[in-house]
Amino acid sequence: MKALAIQALPFAGIAALTLNPVLTPVLAADYRPAMKSSEGSLNARFLALGVGKSIVIDLPRDVKDVLVADPKIANAVVRSAQRAYIIGAAVGQTNIIFFDASGQQIAAYDIAVKRDLNGLRAALKQTLPNADIRVEGLGEGVMLSGSVASPIEAQQAADLAARLVGKPDAVVNGISVRGRDQVMLKVVVAEVQRDIVKQLGVNLSGSLGYGTAVVNFNNTNPFTAGSGALVSDNKVQAKFGNSVTATLRAMENAGVIRTLAEPNLTAISGESANFLAGGEFPVPTIPTCNNGICTQNVTFKKFGISLGFTPIVMNAGRISLRIATEVSELSQEGAYTAVTSLGPTTIPSLKTRRADTTLEIPSGGSMVMAGLIKQQTKQAINGLPGAAQLPILGTLFRSRDFVNNNTELMILVTPYIVRAVAQKDLSRPDDGFTSASDPQSDLLGSINRIYGAPGRRLPPGQTYRGTYGFIID
Repeated sequence: MKALAIQALPFAGIAALTLNPVLTPVLAADYRPAMKSSEGSLNARFLALGVGKSIVIDLPRDVKDVLVADPKIANAVVRSAQRAYIIGAAVGQTNIIFFDASGQQIAAYDIAVKRDLNGLRAALKQTLPNADIRVEGLGEGVMLSGSVASPIEAQQAADLAARLVGKPDAVVNGISVRGRDQVMLKVVVAEVQRDIVKQLGVNLSGSLGYGTAVVNFNNTNPFTAGSGALVSDNKVQAKFGNSVTATLRAMENAGVIRTLAEPNLTAISGESANFLAGGEFPVPTIPTCNNGICTQNVTFKKFGISLGFTPIVMNAGRISLRIATEVSELSQEGAYTAVTSLGPTTIPSLKTRRADTTLEIPSGGSMVMAGLIKQQTKQAINGLPGAAQLPILGTLFRSRDFVNNNTELMILVTPYIVRAVAQKDLSRPDDGFTSASDPQSDLLGSINRIYGAPGRRLPPGQTYRGTYGFIID
């Protein structure tokens, strides 16, 4: 017991020795039991300090002895008989007990030394004046709690705390976002392709004889601009005498392809959402063989209309969008025929329009995220050398093939900050759908009677005549 008392003497601090320089070491048996509360614990007050901060304690009686559990965390300095200074040295927890001359406990304090966070609180208040952020010390780190208006403000608060603390890993971000915004993204993919093909050619065949000499000739002019994909079958033949035949081939083809896709998708600010309307087609891979038995493997590739985006609502109603959209369809152009264990297999190709970018747009604003204008012209003239260059008559010895392809593509995006609405205010594509009766189907060729939302009131000032809805037969 004496050894314990001598070892505990330095923890009493230099301040206790300054009160009585000739104070003899106090044995543990000389201390009377400390005062306890009704719950059986020391009647100690909790005291929070910052590192390098101090507090003044006024005591009701003269201090004779001071017990500091861990002077490396906090220390007590006694300058007068009834006044002490407690100084925080390092982050941690300890306790300090004051005794009078008779060994009775005067006061006890549970000390929690934390980081000084007043500077961080002031910086957060100045940077984010409308936010409700609470800062608490958590060991060597900092814990942020409270609420902000957007995820951007929560991230700004965490970055600022990490910079001031000096340890990014020591910041625990427990900030919640008040009423997280939901963003609906409307994407319009519009494409128009116009193709024009013109073909005109003359083929000559026959034989010419002079005496016993006979000359056979055959002049067939191909169409090469269309890579053989389009060949005219329109023919007009004429015979000159019994030996010369002229065949006129001509064609004019004009076609338009229109593609329109409007995927809509809604997601919470800061979260990702994906949408796919299409399917998957099988693609054979290298077969696996085991003990002479081979198994054909198949993988599936997606196609159709896909949309993926991540919205972040910023200040002043602006929205930052990370968007990836794609419209693909199966095509026989560029298809590949592979020989597999199941026999010859034709793998179709994909015609794809894809865009991936990041934009910043206000709610309700629109922006063209991608666009394409493509013009392709091919023209080829084939004929008999020399004769094809003759004016007017050279037309009989040549063919002309002209191909013109025009493509216009536009991808338009419009984000909206949306709120939930009542179900009665929404319309579905199948509202009002009714199958046609047998007499209507047999006599009038109708498939359905009504397709739309009958009985819905129109906005003021808007009137429509005739049948209207989603689909009109």
